[in-house]
Amino acid sequence: MTSDAPLTYVGFGFGAIQAGLLLFEAFRSGAYDRLVVAEVVPETIESLRRAKGAYTINIAHADRIEQAGVRTIEPLNPEVETDRERLIDAIASAESVGTAIPSIDHYASPSPGSLHRVLAEGLLRKSARDGPRMVVYTAENHNRAAEILENLVRSALPDDRREAALSRVRFLNTVIGKMSGLVPDQSSPEARALAPFVPGSRRAFLVEAFNRILISRIQFPDEAGSPPFRRGITVFEEKEDLLPFEEAKLYGHNAAHALGAYLGARLGVSRMASLRGIPGLMAFLRAAFLKESGDALIRKHAGVDPLFSPAGFASYADDLLERMTNPHLMDTVERVARDAVRKLAWEDRLVGTMRLALQMGITPKRYAIGAAAATAIADRGRFDAGDSLAPLLFPLWAPSAPDPGEQERVLSLVEEGRRQLRRWQSAGYPPLEDFINAG
Repeated sequence: MTSDAPLTYVGFGFGAIQAGLLLFEAFRSGAYDRLVVAEVVPETIESLRRAKGAYTINIAHADRIEQAGVRTIEPLNPEVETDRERLIDAIASAESVGTAIPSIDHYASPSPGSLHRVLAEGLLRKSARDGPRMVVYTAENHNRAAEILENLVRSALPDDRREAALSRVRFLNTVIGKMSGLVPDQSSPEARALAPFVPGSRRAFLVEAFNRILISRIQFPDEAGSPPFRRGITVFEEKEDLLPFEEAKLYGHNAAHALGAYLGARLGVSRMASLRGIPGLMAFLRAAFLKESGDALIRKHAGVDPLFSPAGFASYADDLLERMTNPHLMDTVERVARDAVRKLAWEDRLVGTMRLALQMGITPKRYAIGAAAATAIADRGRFDAGDSLAPLLFPLWAPSAPDPGEQERVLSLVEEGRRQLRRWQSAGYPPLEDFINAG
């Protein structure tokens, strides 16, 4: 292929990240002459076909919402044989694939249309045709998604053609700090102002304008006579080592976001934007972001990037706190606070942040309050009764086989967090940062 050959993009899944980020940026780049999306929900496929491959997203800026359109996409259902054949053929000619499905658990299934199997078939055809080299952006919010998908694809390739097929592809992890969602029903007054994703639908995509997405470094060996690999979506930023940035997202962005939502749930507010109006709450979230997340991450990753410095992390935190509570994003406390049990896992955003802080010599008293507030959603009866939280938390932590001493230390902090929440409630919810510092 010549370096100016037309490019093809293939996306798996048609949720907010695919529609509002991956596919949208591929379209906006102007580099692709073919845009394909694979989706297993028949109604979505039919809606896109009726709209002649066009859809609309709503983009939340700090001061407004604007609409943007994407055109001429080809919607295909991998569970339908004729569509699957077209999808495999598209992968054979693709430069970019983006996966944005509900979780890595959906990478493989017994179905002929399983994502890993379709990718393997496409790579075999690409290899046979000497098709273009390709990258796969994995956007499933898992720090080893790329490696997991690559291994599944590897297992679906025949022994004698495996290495030739895999030489044409690189699987990339991503750090996606873009907040987005599907508004399933435009019944509220503000949601009625949103454009549906296709005419006549009651569903709308609402995404923030932020698009600074980090990806793994792309490394293809130099091949005689071949042009350098050309990435069509140029807005994404490559990093040699994504792990520090993945930790900044999970233990900074995700942790502070969840902390705000669980405190909002205790206060009875419905919108994340309402947190701005609660006296002292944003100061508390900022202190958690800087003094617990930030100090721990800076101690661990100092020198890796300007982000991991006091000034860099303060800028990161202030930007995110503003974006998390953007009223134009219409984000709900209920959405951010959902899956409380999962978010209390040993390595997830609340307890994981507490553990990192403890490892770095920091007492995470603010995230302990957030974890306690999450237990009130996971098991309200136990929280209110004052019973030990161990029967709730220890089974959640067991799959990670935690050190018993560390487990007891974290449990003790969460129990203390519950005590602080009760004191705060009894005091009438005064400014929280001042309240906990006063003892």
